[in-house]
Amino acid sequence: MSNLISIKSATLSEDIAQQLTNAIVQGDIPQGSKISEPELAKQYGVSRGPLREAIVKLEGLGLVTRTANVGARVIQLNTQDMLDTFAMREALEGMAARLAASSMPTDEINSLYALLDKHQAHLDANQDEHYVQQGGNDDFHLRIIHASGNGKLIRLLTEELYAVIRMYRRHTADQRSDPRQALREHKAILDAIANHEGDLAELLMRRHISRASKLLEQAMQHAVATSL
Repeated sequence: MSNLISIKSATLSEDIAQQLTNAIVQGDIPQGSKISEPELAKQYGVSRGPLREAIVKLEGLGLVTRTANVGARVIQLNTQDMLDTFAMREALEGMAARLAASSMPTDEINSLYALLDKHQAHLDANQDEHYVQQGGNDDFHLRIIHASGNGKLIRLLTEELYAVIRMYRRHTADQRSDPRQALREHKAILDAIANHEGDLAELLMRRHISRASKLLEQAMQHAVATSL
């Protein structure tokens, strides 16, 4: 019986962690805000135990920091952390694209082409308005990461970096220019993977993320300047 209770508790804490992650990424829980366990426990209708487990998971994802005598707070995005994070992302996702070029099944490649067509349709229907980057199967990058087949690489990108990367992407989505350029780059990467050109896929992915990093840096600097 105690084992069943433990499993149920773990499942609950994971569910809460996912909901809190989404709330932080979407900005519903603001950057730098203090995490109030009583308020969150009331909001989600849970006891403090599973909530604390969820907050520990958020610390592991890099979304929350804890300071002695202060407690837990949502991270505050900053340019240097973004540059450090995206430097790691560039190297790791470049590797993922190279590995995916030799292992991604044809049906998954076709599914990704369909996803890019969906993104194209969104841009056509919404006057080039940025499509909000989604998690799960709608995230082009995440699906390439999983197609790499490298468990350690997948864990690093999806468990340790992914949530923070989503936060940066979401935070500056409305300030980035030319979403069609990003879509063209996605298609070029997928073409290289479909043609089993691993070196080219890695090169294009690294260039794509390097460009995104530069655009994010400009957007963050602009946000700081306009807030003064």
